[in-house]
Amino acid sequence: MKAHEFTIVASGLDPETEDFEDRFYEAGCDDATISFQKGVIVLDFAREAQTFSKALVSAMEDVQKAGAKIERVEPDYLVSLSDIAARTGLSRAAISLYCKGERGKGFPAPVARVTSESPLWDWADVAHWMQAQRRLATDEVLKARMIKEANLIGRRFRRGEFVKQFEKRAAQIEREGRMEVRA
Repeated sequence: MKAHEFTIVASGLDPETEDFEDRFYEAGCDDATISFQKGVIVLDFAREAQTFSKALVSAMEDVQKAGAKIERVEPDYLVSLSDIAARTGLSRAAISLYCKGERGKGFPAPVARVTSESPLWDWADVAHWMQAQRRLATDEVLKARMIKEANLIGRRFRRGEFVKQFEKRAAQIEREGRMEVRA
């Protein structure tokens, strides 16, 4: 089994209560480092599972079991050029050349802050493009798509339905990813 790293940002529990950390530990989050930052609960997981989706689903279930509300999953799917460089292991200069079309064609356009000095890209789109350039592994593309989907589903479904809906979507993403690799 592989250890999968991700962060769940949650709310709904008071970090000042005596049993704050115990609630997460007893719910199965013993593989997470727990902190309270900027008004939210931050759980940094290193969860062992066969796949990223299984690790993420089980962690989400455990966070909810502790009584917390999942706000989002990170790393965020909106990324800067520096974020792209860090996630791909390439230099910022190389990413800048890709972005300008000077190294390969078709680099995704920014999706936010398009007119600003610090535009943001959709990591799932960039990861897919990087995979096509043989610069990123398929697993990283699937992970990017799943994190984005978890955050989108989290906005649409209530607490009880969230994990079930994400689990269905994650299975579909994995199937699609396996089909793309074969093609």
